[in-house]
Amino acid sequence: MTPEELSKIIKESLESLIAAGKLEISQSPEIKIERPKNKEHGDYSCNIALVVAKPVGKNPRDIAQLFVDKLGANPSIKRIEIAGPGFLNFTLDSKSMGEVAKTILQQADEYGHTNSFNGETINIEFISANPTGPLHLGHTRWAAVGDALARVLAASGAKVVKEFYINDRGAQIDKFGISICAAANNEPIPEDGYHGAYVKELASEITKDKPQILKLSKQEQEIEFREEGYKRQLKQQQLVLKDFRTIFDVWYSERSLHSSGAVEKGLSKLKKYGHVFEKDGATWLKTTDFGDDKDRVLVKADGEYTYFASDTAYYVDKRSRGFEVNIYLLGADHHGYVNRLRAVAACAGDNPDKNVEVLIGQLVKMLKNGQEVRLSKRAGNIITLEDLVDEVGVDAARYTLIRYPVNTSVTLDIDLLTSHTNDNPVFYVQYAHARISAVLRAASEKKIDWQKSSFNPAALVVQQETELLGALSEFPRVVASSAQLREPHRVARYLEELATAYHSFYSSCRVLPLIGEDVTDETIARLMLCAATQQVLKNGLSLIGVSAPEKM
Repeated sequence: MTPEELSKIIKESLESLIAAGKLEISQSPEIKIERPKNKEHGDYSCNIALVVAKPVGKNPRDIAQLFVDKLGANPSIKRIEIAGPGFLNFTLDSKSMGEVAKTILQQADEYGHTNSFNGETINIEFISANPTGPLHLGHTRWAAVGDALARVLAASGAKVVKEFYINDRGAQIDKFGISICAAANNEPIPEDGYHGAYVKELASEITKDKPQILKLSKQEQEIEFREEGYKRQLKQQQLVLKDFRTIFDVWYSERSLHSSGAVEKGLSKLKKYGHVFEKDGATWLKTTDFGDDKDRVLVKADGEYTYFASDTAYYVDKRSRGFEVNIYLLGADHHGYVNRLRAVAACAGDNPDKNVEVLIGQLVKMLKNGQEVRLSKRAGNIITLEDLVDEVGVDAARYTLIRYPVNTSVTLDIDLLTSHTNDNPVFYVQYAHARISAVLRAASEKKIDWQKSSFNPAALVVQQETELLGALSEFPRVVASSAQLREPHRVARYLEELATAYHSFYSSCRVLPLIGEDVTDETIARLMLCAATQQVLKNGLSLIGVSAPEKM
């Protein structure tokens, strides 16, 4: 029995008690099932009696007894105990507990998926870097976390679009072109330009492919180098992200926002709701009405649109494309954008608590030989995504960046992440998957056709087996909570707990028979349990974009 199945049984009992007049409550509350930390408290715990007690005006323990009387005859439940002020502790029948393995093998890749976000359309915008240089460590964190968040939301039933906003307009892109042009002409790059070695590489590539560019006027050269550099650098970012297993559904150009008339449309919508005003010849948005620290200029006195006008129009454009929830993943230096974006939503007639979410990611640093690594060979004063992947590989980089809450800083220890020890979290989890693969290969070599054999779930009665089954049953709830709370790190931490439960089971319970021994119900049940664990490890790793190797 899974927690979802137990929740359903409790809900049916509650509705029956209401129908019988034993509980007077207008609406059934949410049924929350927990897994007790103390194994002596059973397999699952529920606080439904405490939740119901207040509105019905009865003692929680008396209400708990009503559930005990109602559920006591269920053959899947071995024992129900009332604990403390009215908690219900459930110990399941071993057969019922063992059925979890069968459920997992039947659902296979779909196990862990729920419909909790069915009908929701969610846009997740992350990275959104200028196409003026390689992606750095901060971008790398969002490349991993943003992609993993999209995966868990999709697994929870949401329609998710991953979007990269290309900042291809304005002063930075102009400086980029000027820098490449200077490098191509062997001139000093301006102090406020781009100085990484990649700029000289771009200059060399462009002049080799288009030698005629150097015959243009200086102004024309700067424009041509800007456009060529932009296209090549954007392509490089796309290729690097693809190799990092982060694939975007939409690459949205800021330029297209202006050329399509979306900025004018956005301004028109804001005027409709009465939050646009004129002052000193400029056009402003009264964001202070909704918690921003100051009002924002949309159009300068000279008629030029501000960057904030682009941000505003971009939000309005997302909503016009049908996205109910718009999630922004921003860097540690963007705290000021939180209230600003919420205010934009409110000014556009939306509910900022529903339509806008902003996650702020903290800093990432990299250690090697105990020393912080600060410089990149190509990018100069930053560490790039490519630098990290070159050092530790895609799996270790993604897993480690995802396994921490985004509001905490992360230190990547290169020596640890390249070690094959249990102290390395990604190795620890992947090794559990590979160990199971070895067990199943050995079963095949012994001609044990466990997949077609009769499965007796009641054979799984050893403590380490039931603990492993309990851990496996938690996976759907972990995925659902990761989606609900926007915290994909919960999946990674769960996988580590599952790996620990499997390693404990493996050390205590012999799976395969020795030479001369018969294949028993216990053998088949344990092989089924191994396969179910392998499936959940694979599903979890897939949700965070990490491979599940069969050999290590």
